[in-house]
Amino acid sequence: MSKRPAVSEDLSRRERQIMDALYRRRRATAAEIREDIPEAPSYSAVRTLLRILEEKGFIEHHEDGARYVYQPIAPLKTARRAAAKRLLETFFEGSVPQAVATLLDVSTADLSDADLAELEMRIDKARKEGR
Repeated sequence: MSKRPAVSEDLSRRERQIMDALYRRRRATAAEIREDIPEAPSYSAVRTLLRILEEKGFIEHHEDGARYVYQPIAPLKTARRAAAKRLLETFFEGSVPQAVATLLDVSTADLSDADLAELEMRIDKARKEGR
């Protein structure tokens, strides 16, 4: 069976938590991942979820002595884009302006001048690239 990053597949809440932990740590054992999950399930449940994520093509493992060390297959940037696409389709009917407006509504107090300048730069770049 060939492994492929299945970033477009939906993940359960626990699978997302595991992926979040792996992206934060870059690589981790089941025990380390379990430490990062709120109200973590049992160790064997985490191992089962890791096996499922590996079968789906999201992660891979290598052996380090008696331990399995897991890491994500898809780069974080790819996973972020897939998640953003699902978010756009699910809540904003595919509308980027609606999504950005919502993000700005909930975070305007947190945006610094540097943040706003970066957003302006990205919008200018998108205009120039014809997107």
